[in-house]
This record gives sequence, structure tokens and C-alpha cells, in this order.
Amino acid sequence: MNRKIRMGMVGGGIGAFIGGVHRMAALLDGQIELVCGAFSSDAERSKLSGEGLFIAPERVYGSYIEMIEKEKTLPLGERMDFVSIVTPNHVHFGPAKMALEYGFHVVSDKPLCFNLHEAYELKSIVDKSGLVFALTHNYTGYPMVKQARHLVSSGELGAIRKVIVEYPQGWLNIPKETGDNKQAAWRTDPSKSGIAGAMGDIGTHAENLAEYITGLKISKLCAQISTLVDGRLLDDDGNVLLEFDNGAKGILHASQICAGEENDLNIRVYGEKGGLEWHQMEPNTLVVKWEGAPSQVYRTNKGPLCDAARAHARIPEGHPEGYIEAFANIYRNAAMAIAAHIEGIPHNEMYDFPSIDDGVRGMEFIYKVIESGESDLKWTTV
Repeated sequence: MNRKIRMGMVGGGIGAFIGGVHRMAALLDGQIELVCGAFSSDAERSKLSGEGLFIAPERVYGSYIEMIEKEKTLPLGERMDFVSIVTPNHVHFGPAKMALEYGFHVVSDKPLCFNLHEAYELKSIVDKSGLVFALTHNYTGYPMVKQARHLVSSGELGAIRKVIVEYPQGWLNIPKETGDNKQAAWRTDPSKSGIAGAMGDIGTHAENLAEYITGLKISKLCAQISTLVDGRLLDDDGNVLLEFDNGAKGILHASQICAGEENDLNIRVYGEKGGLEWHQMEPNTLVVKWEGAPSQVYRTNKGPLCDAARAHARIPEGHPEGYIEAFANIYRNAAMAIAAHIEGIPHNEMYDFPSIDDGVRGMEFIYKVIESGESDLKWTTV
């Protein structure tokens, strides 16, 4: 490609949090440019947001429908190549479906959709279209996560027996949704978030990370789902027992009421020969533990690393690489896949990204966790 990949954005206007993160990540490598957007469901707010981002006024739209329809009429050398969707959950499906049907690639925030029916329908559309669909489970973009995946897939840890993955937060320890906190309001609203709160918002990150690193699929689960803040309409805490398709056992814990916690997504994976441990809040470090031998410490961009870990590291060793860089790896890799699609050449699979299948897995996980959490069949009174 002798040009940048052109991005249109749905959502992410004034007052939004995640939209700015997506823009920073998308633009970090200089391969993508933001050319248009429907930044809010309010046309005037969308216009003001576009002005703040220095987007040409004629390409700031009042709705995603208007954006997709008008962009389609532009010449191939001018129109957007893909749509970035950074809205609350209930506004993921509509723009994704329409964009794909109009021939545009899609990068969407997670979880995939508002409900499981939408997820299955969107997968069918993606599969028929042959277009690129990326889901921003951004934690899979960290170099040390790539290294962890390599250690498991190469058999160095032996057959995997145990997986423990946790995502504790504390920011919803009090009912912030009753005030003017927009992020808390929609995440705890069933009409916007869907059937799950914490499990949909961050539990899916934990599920995706466990399956990505191990290469295994969760086959069975038993969940305890709780709403611990009075008056809240969706879950804010959950504990899940897991079984994977190779027979490995696991524990998944996701909570937004752990007072004092920040974003401590972490994972431990144990095989027959050794185990590994990775913490999102110290992402440059991967610890590998061996039975009867000293532990090893892997560091980003230092020493012998797999090709994928090297390819997703950006700066010299000893410099922090974090949230934005991991997010940017998803966008860069999706941009590479879009460029390959445009040129009609194969995409290098080392530059991977979460796909529509990961999104469907996440939605199935949400539904099964809530279903299990509402059942007392596995509980025994002590």
C-alpha cells in the first residue's frame, strides 16, 4: 500500500473515554488516518466533536447510517476503508452490520454485541463478506502475552493442567451510576450493557486472555454471580470454576467492587513441567516457574524471545510499553490485514488480532455464566 488506511469512527465524541484511546492507538504507527465520523447520536455534539478533531465538516455525520451511506458514494481513493465502533454495547451491532453490508471492514470495541442473537447474526455476515473484523481485546496485544502463548504452544510447559485468571477493579465499589458518571451509568444499565455488568465488561477480557494464551477452549463452567452494591441492576462481582477442552481446570474471578484495586488483570497457567505468571499492571514482565529449577524472568524486547513477542515490541528494553501500545498492536495488525485484503495478498498470521469468533466466544461465555449464576444446582450447604 502506498497510502494510509482510512478510518471512520462511530461514537467516541465529547465526554467519551474509550474513543480517545482508540484514536491514539489507531494513529500511533502512522498507518491509519481518521477521515470521518459519526461521533455521537446527537448531530450537534457529533459536529462539535469533529471540529475538535479537525475533521472536514462535510465528513462529520449526524448518524452512522448517514456516514456509511455517504462514504459509500465517494470515490475508492477517498472513502473510508473501515469503521471503528466505540459505542456502548447496544450500539455495536447496527453499525457493524451496515458497514459490512456496504463493503467496509470493521474494528469494534468489546463485547461483540448486545445479545447472543446479534452475535450469531454478525458472525454469519462477516463469514459471508470475507471482510476483516477485529475486536479490541487489547490485552492480547502485549509482547509478553505473545511470549506466554508461544511457551504454551511450543510445549515448554507440558500439557496444561490449571489456569487461574483474575480481573479485579474497585471503581464501582460505590453506586457511581446514580451521579453524573456516564461510564458507570451505561455499564450498569441492562438496556445498554445487556444481561451482564462486570462479567460482560471485564470478565470477557479474562476469558479471552485465558483462551488466547493457552490455545484451549472453555468447555464447562460453574458460576457464582453477585450484585453487591444496593440498587444496582447488573452483576458487579463473579467467581467462575472452569473446565477446558483438554480437561484442564481453572478459576476465573472478575469484580468491580474490590475496593482499592485498579486494573489488575493477571493470569497464571500451570503445565506438567512448569507454570507462568503475567500481570497487566506490570506488562513488561513474564515469570516462568519450573519444578526443581530457578524461575525465569522474561522482559519485553530483551534476550531470547519468540518472533511474535519481538514483532509486537516497539521501544528499547527498559522503557514501559503499556495499554496504548497493546491497543495499537491490534489496530496495526488489523490495518495490515485490511491492506492485504485490498491488495489481494495473504495476511501474515503472526500479526494476529481478536476476530469475530473471539467475539462470539465472549458472548457465549457471558450467557453461560449468567445462566449458571442464576442456578443453585451445584451448591451444597455446609
